[in-house]
This record gives sequence, structure tokens and C-alpha cells, in this order.
Amino acid sequence: MYKIAFFVPESHLEAVKEALFAAGAGTLGDYARCAWQIRGEGQFMPLAGADPFTGSPGVLERVPEFKVEMVCADDCIATAVAALRQAHPYETPAYEVWPLADF
Repeated sequence: MYKIAFFVPESHLEAVKEALFAAGAGTLGDYARCAWQIRGEGQFMPLAGADPFTGSPGVLERVPEFKVEMVCADDCIATAVAALRQAHPYETPAYEVWPLADF
């Protein structure tokens, strides 16, 4: 089992979650579509050559975003990450994947 966490603007929150759910993420035992999320503020400055979803190269941006976490079984983690990258509006989405211990 893995946990995947990502940051996404509110405008794409539900679409990105749906893509991961469709890829098999968010299932824990007899429960599906499980996720934890919290609103926050992200910041970034696109560098020269970037094609940002929002903002302009060389200008610091601060945007409202959500951090979302969900579990994902071993056999679908690669598919879930691919779905995240496909559905996410950012050129380079920020996400984390880490394995979970089973005691």
C-alpha cells in the first residue's frame, strides 16, 4: 500500500480526485473514494521557458490550493500517478508517493 499526496488548485480539485479514484486509488478495505484534503496557499515562480497554467515566467505567484492525500494499492500506484499527471492542470504538478508499512 502507498500513500499519494498532491497539491491542486480548487478549480481542478474534483477532476483530479476523480481521475485517481478511476485509477484505483482511494480504496481502503470496504471503503472507496477515501481522501483527506485541506485548503492552503501555494507559491511558485515560473522560470524562463515554462508554460504555466497561471502566472507568468519571472513573477512570483501565490494561489489557493488544496493538499489531498489518499491511499493506493501496490498494483495501481503507477496508473494512479499517470492519471494524476494527466488530469492535473499544472505543467509540473507537485506530488509525493511513499510506501506504507503493514504491521
